[in-house]
Amino acid sequence: MDARRHAPATDRNREPILDVLAPLVAHGGFVLEIASGTGQHAAFFAAKLPGCTWQPSDADPSARESIAAWTKDTPNVRPPIELDVTRRPWPIERADLVVCINMIHIAPWEACESLLAGASAIAPLLLLYGPYRRGGAHTAPSNEAFDRRLREENPAWGVRDLEEVVRAAQAHGLALERVVGMPANNLSVIFRNET
Repeated sequence: MDARRHAPATDRNREPILDVLAPLVAHGGFVLEIASGTGQHAAFFAAKLPGCTWQPSDADPSARESIAAWTKDTPNVRPPIELDVTRRPWPIERADLVVCINMIHIAPWEACESLLAGASAIAPLLLLYGPYRRGGAHTAPSNEAFDRRLREENPAWGVRDLEEVVRAAQAHGLALERVVGMPANNLSVIFRNET
C-alpha cells in the first residue's frame, strides 16, 4: 500500500510559495523544512530547486512515512527526520533556510516560540507560511471561520496575530524582512537572523 498522504491545498499553494522561496535559495543551500506533513511540498520544491539539499522533518511517524514515499525518487531530498520543535537541541545543527508551512496555527503557542528559538539557533533565514490576523483582526471571513473551527478542536490552536509572532521572533534575534500576500488569504513571512 502506498504510504503517500495527500493534502489538496498543497497543489493549490505550492507554486505561489515557490515564487517566494526560490530567491531565498537562489545559490543553493541546505533547507530544513519543519512539519513537512504529507511530503508533497518537499518533493515539489526540491525538484524545482535542484541546487538545494532539502531536509524534511515531522514529529509524526505516519507523516514521515508519507514524506519518504513522496520523496523517494527526488535525489536532493534527505530521508525525513523526527523533529519536535519543542525538544532541544534539534537534530540539525546548521541550515541556510528553515521553512515552516501551515504549522503554528495547528499547534500550541509554545510550538511557535520553540520554532522561532530553534530557527534562530541554526539558520540565517526563516520562512513561515499560513493564515494570520493583522492588527488583531482576521483578513477574511474564511480565516475567521477556520480559526473558530481550530479553537473548537483544541483551545490551544488558532490563527495567530502576525504582530505577536513578529514580537516573539524579535526576542530571538529574528527581524521581519518581508510579508508577502498569498492566495487564499495566507501570508508568507520572512525573517532574517540578526544574531
